[in-house]
Amino acid sequence: MIVLGIDPGYALMGWGVVEAQGARMRLLGYGCVETQAGVPMQHRLRALQLGVRDLVNIYHPDDVAFEELFFARNVTTALMVGAARGAAIISAAEYTESLYEYTPMQIKQAVTGYGKADKKQIQQMVKLLLGMKEIPKPDDAADAVAIALCHARSATSLLTREGDRDLCSTI
Repeated sequence: MIVLGIDPGYALMGWGVVEAQGARMRLLGYGCVETQAGVPMQHRLRALQLGVRDLVNIYHPDDVAFEELFFARNVTTALMVGAARGAAIISAAEYTESLYEYTPMQIKQAVTGYGKADKKQIQQMVKLLLGMKEIPKPDDAADAVAIALCHARSATSLLTREGDRDLCSTI
């Protein structure tokens, strides 16, 4: 199973692709789709949409997993990231109906075993689980790899624990 993980963002949208064969995980790629400040919103959203379209055409994921949005402070940022997330979801939905979302706590739990893990702990576990020499950079890409790992591990356990859909929710 190939999973594309997406960490929604307006300036930087992180992405990571993991292949899962049973309990074995292999990193296929990671990076960010970047948009430039000062460019009109519609052009930035289109760039994100096309970036995700390119990713699904390159990697042909079986499933696409997103991090749920969680903002407590900046409403403007939340709206922009929500629009970016929507653009990514549209591109992914044109390719597959297998779209999933996870809360930050679910991602932390799946990757580290601890739902309140900090960013460094998550990054170290991503590196360890995938046998990487270095932590993926930038942080947005590392987060997206963690999202892909979360789904791959959850989907694998779903296959062995029939009917347990609490691990993930579809979009």
